[in-house]
Amino acid sequence: MRSIEICAGAGGQALGLEMAGFEHQALVESDPQACATLRLNRPAWNVVEADLRSFSGSGLSGVDLLAGGVPCPPFSVAGRQLGAEDARDLFPEALRLAAEIGPKAVMLENVRGILAPKFEAYRDSIRRELGRLGYGCFWKLLNARDFGLPQQRPRAVLVAVRREFACRFSWPEPAQAEPPTVGMALLPEMGSRGWRGAEAWARKACGVAPAIVGGSRRHGGPDLGPTRARAAWDMLGVDAGSLADFPPDRGFKGKPRLTVRMAALLQGFPPEWRFAGRKTPAYRQVGNAFPPPLSRAIGERIFAALSPAGAGKQAPPPAAVP
Repeated sequence: MRSIEICAGAGGQALGLEMAGFEHQALVESDPQACATLRLNRPAWNVVEADLRSFSGSGLSGVDLLAGGVPCPPFSVAGRQLGAEDARDLFPEALRLAAEIGPKAVMLENVRGILAPKFEAYRDSIRRELGRLGYGCFWKLLNARDFGLPQQRPRAVLVAVRREFACRFSWPEPAQAEPPTVGMALLPEMGSRGWRGAEAWARKACGVAPAIVGGSRRHGGPDLGPTRARAAWDMLGVDAGSLADFPPDRGFKGKPRLTVRMAALLQGFPPEWRFAGRKTPAYRQVGNAFPPPLSRAIGERIFAALSPAGAGKQAPPPAAVP
């Protein structure tokens, strides 16, 4: 099945959808370094470096899935939550492309803030427009922790499926097993330069991480979030004040810092995935990504709903958020 990825970033969602069986026809992203990351890891992907507002869906009819992670600041509790009044709101562009392309399904993710009561009218407007275009529309809050990641990362996900396929769609079920701890996930990397304290650190880092944040281009160097998040990292034995260039060396003492690679592992990127740019922009790409395992889980359900093999199979109605 074919897909179009918008606001592709460093490829977290695109990678998960690739694992679910989708072949990307184009990936649209405005940030040059994120585009470089996509090309670095998938040279065969058609990466379109452009502002989404200038991207046309004409000539792309027949695509099965339109997916992406539109900017979060308009709905984030860390911002002013201006919603539709925020110039960075790209939901209208996603809806425009859905009308131009006519995919069988749409998948868009954002921060949990968009599910707040203050945005109920905004969500209703999206649902009405998608309904006018012939889709059944569902919102759900999913947490990456429930899908095997050692990180608390709640994300609001919108899935819209053409009405003839909507009865086959169901949300993925959380994993039965507990996710790995931060220590378990990062021990190989923490000990990669021979740090003698790596195993002792991993035993103490026995919980899951708070949400990894990418931050804004308007702010300074990389860190692991505001005061509450830093306190949670401190409990895991991690110095959250900044990021390190390398894992701890053999004689390191104290609390280690994460590297960009470690943050990417906690996001569910495979170890071989590389990020273009210096530390700050690379970490921003990681922090703003949609975890590939969660993307894969949702993508597999969409793939099954659209697949001819799913014909005649009616899934339970997906739980929808008003």
